[in-house]
Amino acid sequence: MAQDSYDYVIVGAGSAGAVLAARLTEDPQTTVLLLEAGGEADADEVMIPAAFPTLFKTKWDWNYETTEQKQLNSRRAYWPRMKALGGCSSMNAMIYIRGNRADYDDWRDQYGAAGWGFDDVLPYFIKAEDNARFGGPLHGRGGPLHVEDRVYTHQLSDAFVDSAVGAGLKRNDDFNGVEQEGAGLYQVTCRRGRRWSTNEAYLKPARARSNLTVATGAFASRLVLRGDRVTGVTFRQGGAEHTVTASSEVLLCGGTVNSPQLLMLSGIGPGSHLAEVGVETRVDLPGVGANLQDHPVVPLLWYTRGTSDLGQLNNVRNFVRWKARGTGPLASNVGEAGAFFASRDGLAAPDIQIHSAPSGFYDNGLHEPTSRMFTAAPTLVSVQSRGSIRLRSSDPSWHPAIDAAYLEDQTDLDALLAGARRTWEICTQGAVGAYLDRPWQLPDDPADEDLVEHIRTWTQTLYHPVSTCAMGSGEDAVVDAQLRVRGVEGLRVVDASVMPAVPRGNTNAPTIMVAEKAADEIRKAR
Repeated sequence: MAQDSYDYVIVGAGSAGAVLAARLTEDPQTTVLLLEAGGEADADEVMIPAAFPTLFKTKWDWNYETTEQKQLNSRRAYWPRMKALGGCSSMNAMIYIRGNRADYDDWRDQYGAAGWGFDDVLPYFIKAEDNARFGGPLHGRGGPLHVEDRVYTHQLSDAFVDSAVGAGLKRNDDFNGVEQEGAGLYQVTCRRGRRWSTNEAYLKPARARSNLTVATGAFASRLVLRGDRVTGVTFRQGGAEHTVTASSEVLLCGGTVNSPQLLMLSGIGPGSHLAEVGVETRVDLPGVGANLQDHPVVPLLWYTRGTSDLGQLNNVRNFVRWKARGTGPLASNVGEAGAFFASRDGLAAPDIQIHSAPSGFYDNGLHEPTSRMFTAAPTLVSVQSRGSIRLRSSDPSWHPAIDAAYLEDQTDLDALLAGARRTWEICTQGAVGAYLDRPWQLPDDPADEDLVEHIRTWTQTLYHPVSTCAMGSGEDAVVDAQLRVRGVEGLRVVDASVMPAVPRGNTNAPTIMVAEKAADEIRKAR
């Protein structure tokens, strides 16, 4: 690095950090250092949409796992998180979902996040978006984040949508439109059949600017405090320790695991817990690492007949086709189709989302398919259970203890069971049912106790953890509505951890929105 002081030091070049770096350096007078623990996201597997599970448990992955989850037969759940530029936008299934209007109005009304209602955040979704099919008033054209219809759709995905409509759901051409409920094909953050991460969309164009410095392989180990002000960051790179100064602010974009971990390692967090691991408390902030939420998903699978499977289409011929033109089965994002519905009457918005895949996807897709299969995975997207992130050690290299508290609230189990039952009914009749041979790991006509045991045995993360540095005005709030950390000067958190509750849907688009809105707040404060 050419200097040791910048206007802003951003920790983490993921879905939020890349956006912030790009937006803040639009002002040529503003200098930014962007620290990323991982490296360049330059592998074919990153850009091939269907290849995202091949990144799991590799050098690209933080490779986290939870503590034993009591409601999941005491299993530890594996949590992949990308360790490279673009963060999880370089590893996810690319599904573009914003969430429901009710999510953001609840942030404002229930949690005291003033200025974060749906009408407040919609302009930032639109600002980010470059939608290939939809336009105003609800969609954007010309933003950095390209959103398109997948260039490849398997026949099983169309059949799933037809079956869901036949079972009583509305056909929904746009889950980010006026209504979320219904069944349809997902739009994705791809460009001409290739992944379009925040690294591609925001960071690569910005790296030509002389006022942006990107440091990869830079592992942040603590924040530097002078009194109650954060003045910089200490990080490890190339076997040496470095400290850099931020003359304006440090912007923490490490994500739902790493942001609270770094705060606690720096003495900002629940004092009683910090004392247990030998960290001196600088700011006693009980909400740091608390309130963790995630979307639990249970895979329902069937063996198929009379059709193909994405696994068998993963071959050299189709790789060459994708490499040359960005087309063919490898341009699939795997979770091609889906649906939103309410598990019971009286809900203000859907609480179940289905992800369907023309392949067998279970245990995070870590198993090589040996048979042709179809997956429909009901996901609980309105979650009551709350878990936590806690330090295991004062050593920054130790992974923290992650307790997702899956299904600890009985309401969550009841809703997921109802969602699984409805998903089963959708898939065993109509167009998609004609392709299904026999179920996997379940009887042909499962009783509720069969489905509950299946849920406890196979439920996994949908990769959407949030809320460990929650925004709001309550006692547990870590950041205020401008994302400034309470009790500290010169420090903001900008990533999915600030969401007071998990949105109804995939969380990448909301994380990008948070960063777009934060960039405006930061510029206003200068």
